[in-house]
Amino acid sequence: MKVTLDLAKLVEQGRLTQVEADRLKGFAAEGTGSLALNILVGFGVVAVALGVMGLVPQPAVAVVLGGMLAAVGLGFILKGEQTWAILANICLLAGSLMLAAGVMFMTKGSVLALMTVTAVFVAGGIAARSGLLIALAVLALSAAIGARTGYMRATYFLGIEQPFMTVVLFSALAIAAYQASKLLKADHSRLAITAARTSLLLVNFGFWIGSLWGDRLTWFVDRASTSRYAPVIPAWTFSILWAIAIVGAGLWAARANRPWVLNLAAVFGAIHFYTQWFEKLGPNPFSVLVAGVLTLGLAVGIWKYNQGKTIPA
Repeated sequence: MKVTLDLAKLVEQGRLTQVEADRLKGFAAEGTGSLALNILVGFGVVAVALGVMGLVPQPAVAVVLGGMLAAVGLGFILKGEQTWAILANICLLAGSLMLAAGVMFMTKGSVLALMTVTAVFVAGGIAARSGLLIALAVLALSAAIGARTGYMRATYFLGIEQPFMTVVLFSALAIAAYQASKLLKADHSRLAITAARTSLLLVNFGFWIGSLWGDRLTWFVDRASTSRYAPVIPAWTFSILWAIAIVGAGLWAARANRPWVLNLAAVFGAIHFYTQWFEKLGPNPFSVLVAGVLTLGLAVGIWKYNQGKTIPA
């Protein structure tokens, strides 16, 4: 647990002696110096690895260097070297990303490669207690069924090729991860919650894309058949189910004291509303005005709710 204290104020109030305050400041200075050294060394190591890759731009080099970096970071973590904890996590994260990138380039982004990358991220995340790697594992799994993002000339893209599959798969994963978090110890429970939260984001993305274009279930028909014979889930079905899911998740989150889920439901509820609103009414002054007023009202409601919530969930 990390606690923030105003030492000067506590001394003024007589709740802490100056000697105790100086002692705590000493700990803070020591921690700051250690953090700076860890970050400096970590960036140096990563820079050297990237420099070598620049000189020898081959996927195999990325795989080897990434594996070495990840192994060094994992070794420090398993030994419990607290002094070099930040450096260890930097090495593990950078190494895992380099290894994953190398595997992807060597295999041209095949489904098998994405599943391998997912397994690497899961193993590294569990070993290092890294929520970031667990989140990346869930995202890598989503890429295996066609999820992707893009950027071009100040424009960002979100692509979900199979909205129905995304919703079903990651809904199941979110539920399974949440139930597992109740049975695991604190460190692993936190990782399970991270997986559940990332899955919920993907579920909402799946609903969002599906509510705009629907989904043609091409995987449902034989590959030899033309895709036009595949069954289609219309966009309005996604719109209705998304609204039901948002309301249901919001009610559950409020009763179960899960502010993160409630905030997520509120945010995507607004996105859903505005998406359908502008799709039907168009971006005219009246629709923009009403959307702005509703956004402010929603923001005030979230702020008031979060004021009384101090436990992250």
